[in-house]
Amino acid sequence: MRESYQAESVQEQFVSNDEKVITETPLAPAQSRIGVILALLAVYFIWGSTYLGMRVALEGFPPFLLAGIRFLLAGGMLYLFLRVRGAPTPSRAQWAGAALIGVLLLTIGNGAVVFAVQWVATGLTAVGIGAVPLWAALFAGLWGRWPTRIEWLGLGLGFVGVMFLNLGGGLWASPLGAVALLIGAISWALGSVWSRHVSLPSGLMSSATQMLIGGGVLLLLSLSIREPMPSLHTARPLLAMAFLIFFGSLIGFCAYGYLLRRVRPALATSYAYVNPMVAVALGIALNGEHITIVGLLAMLAIIAGVGLVSLGGDFSRVLRGGRP
Repeated sequence: MRESYQAESVQEQFVSNDEKVITETPLAPAQSRIGVILALLAVYFIWGSTYLGMRVALEGFPPFLLAGIRFLLAGGMLYLFLRVRGAPTPSRAQWAGAALIGVLLLTIGNGAVVFAVQWVATGLTAVGIGAVPLWAALFAGLWGRWPTRIEWLGLGLGFVGVMFLNLGGGLWASPLGAVALLIGAISWALGSVWSRHVSLPSGLMSSATQMLIGGGVLLLLSLSIREPMPSLHTARPLLAMAFLIFFGSLIGFCAYGYLLRRVRPALATSYAYVNPMVAVALGIALNGEHITIVGLLAMLAIIAGVGLVSLGGDFSRVLRGGRP
């Protein structure tokens, strides 16, 4: 597994129009294919189950304290492991880049999601976050890659899906939760795209430093707004916290960082169209939740839209061993 997540060397080149272009030295085609497929499976299915994990953990933890402990512990363990293994200490510029991306992805992005899960069903939460690739496609245009015609079609379908959710009283049945999900999706998409244009530590150290800083800021936020102390009447919240730390963060977030370094942000964020199906299935089976017909139609529209944006030839090129 360590070889699959081996850091690539990133070089910056300047073309004649002074536009900065980031190129990566690829792994061997077979190794790259396996790494990308395993990472996609991790974010598709593990992250689909973390919405229910957050709901269970919230039975004993307030939202920002939950997220802060989760990422600070995961980041701290990974950072110590990498340093013991001989990984170099990140430079000041890399810490600054990790701080920027960590706050966008984890403090704002994930913090908004766990805040919204208090009121919004886990399945609908995943559907709301399904707009992340749509936002990522738009933000990518700020760095010179505007959506193609197929991607614009996907953006349109995704917008229709969001309108269906609104008509069905799905997300906006809890306005505060809906606003939090909107902010979280925008911040996560911006951080995902921006991560390719800032100085970050190589390999897993990038994920470790982002989790350390993002988790630390979440803990400061929890203390500043005086969230209550954990109330642990059963083992369920602690078990859910352990699942979020080891599977959601150490495996899922590291896999996502690997994808951001290997493929276009559109493919990296394609997890968002599989997560709703996993979250809805688990929410119905294990947590007694339900979804309306309108919600199902909205999910289908968002899945179709995100699929068009995310898989516009990228995945097929990876399978053939080409560069995305």
